[in-house]
Amino acid sequence: MAATLVDLLISARWIIPIIPKGKVYEECTVVIDQGKIVALLPTAEALRKYNGKQHTNLKQHTLLPGLVNTHGHAAMTLLRGYADDLPLHTWLEKHIWPAEAQWVSSDFVRDGTELAIAEMLRSGTTCFSDMYFFPHTVAETVNHVGIRSQIAFPVFDFPSAWGRGPEDYIHKGLQLHDDQKDRDLIRIAFGPHAPYSLSTEPMEKIAAYAEELDACVQIHLHETKQEIDDHLSTHGQRPIERLVSIGLMSPLTQCVHMTQINDQDIATLIDHNANVIHCPNSNLKLASGFSPIHKFIDNGINVALGTDGAASNNSLNMFNEMNTASLVAKAVADNACTMNAHETLEMATINGAKAMGWDDHIGSIETGKSADLIAISIGTIESEPLYNLPSQLVYTHTGSQVSHAWVNGTALMIDRQLQTLNEHEILTKAQQWQKHLSA
Repeated sequence: MAATLVDLLISARWIIPIIPKGKVYEECTVVIDQGKIVALLPTAEALRKYNGKQHTNLKQHTLLPGLVNTHGHAAMTLLRGYADDLPLHTWLEKHIWPAEAQWVSSDFVRDGTELAIAEMLRSGTTCFSDMYFFPHTVAETVNHVGIRSQIAFPVFDFPSAWGRGPEDYIHKGLQLHDDQKDRDLIRIAFGPHAPYSLSTEPMEKIAAYAEELDACVQIHLHETKQEIDDHLSTHGQRPIERLVSIGLMSPLTQCVHMTQINDQDIATLIDHNANVIHCPNSNLKLASGFSPIHKFIDNGINVALGTDGAASNNSLNMFNEMNTASLVAKAVADNACTMNAHETLEMATINGAKAMGWDDHIGSIETGKSADLIAISIGTIESEPLYNLPSQLVYTHTGSQVSHAWVNGTALMIDRQLQTLNEHEILTKAQQWQKHLSA
């Protein structure tokens, strides 16, 4: 019987499919055709049944689903290290927002987003969520590069370089949604910035539009104690309670940070089947607090990982985020078994896909899903000896060992060389922006 011709075969020493849960396969091959995974088989069997137009044979590598970074502000990569070692509200109000008012433009967003995407691809992220100004520029950049993205257009009470106020932000965001509705790699979400930066009426409009369009909503929520205290003083209720009354809590809601939590907050998340986006490095750097991840897990709440922006992290490396997330979760829970390596990998892949409503397409290596994949080189000094592969990936900062990345079966990085971005140009532009902002 003749072998079936397909676009691509990727053979690897190890494959962690994420689904089925907890599995590690050895000497297997992913079969890809027209951007989709058509089979996952032992390599010898795959080579008998399929003939690939291309065959990538990775003898000392692990194959994983591409990582999903569920929260960030990509263009803020140009502000990496700009205002460090400050509390959140001082950082925002005295440094970041004034700098953005002076410098943010479509060119700033394009150059910063390219820098961010390059960093993310080089550390294994193939899908990212972005919330920033000029989202149409982000969409153009995403389409050019070929990466996958949820673009949450921001909505504030105050004007910016991108919009005059809430109605203008929402109008432009809805137009962006219409413009991108046929794009396979982009989904447009609503991005009400936070309960302290957006009033009730525009949030009610967002709730109505999100339900009508079946679009996700991403919001910074319960990030600091000051946010809770101010909200109780102003509104007489906790922020999450106000979102419930507005109609903004649902399975479409992505609650970012969630460090200030009580039992009633957890009950609210359960009742509305909302998602938690955990950004541990940013939470630590801004001293925002500790998110009780063990309580979310124990109550069946979907928790995904995000890096936040490089201005408050200062890295977009999801392997670093996994490492911090797992270690801090153990300390907060006082339980070394909390958030084991497999659970952590799930948070960085399938849980992120689920939060975005993309889990039928990405987040695991399964037949019928899009071929969004990464390969990590394991045969290095830093990764030997190897007793437990998932633990090695989570606890040894392996982001710099990512060698390949594919989205929809198209190679975006081969042997650490980006295929759709010019690294020299990106570096030159980043250095030019640094000189502008420093001056």
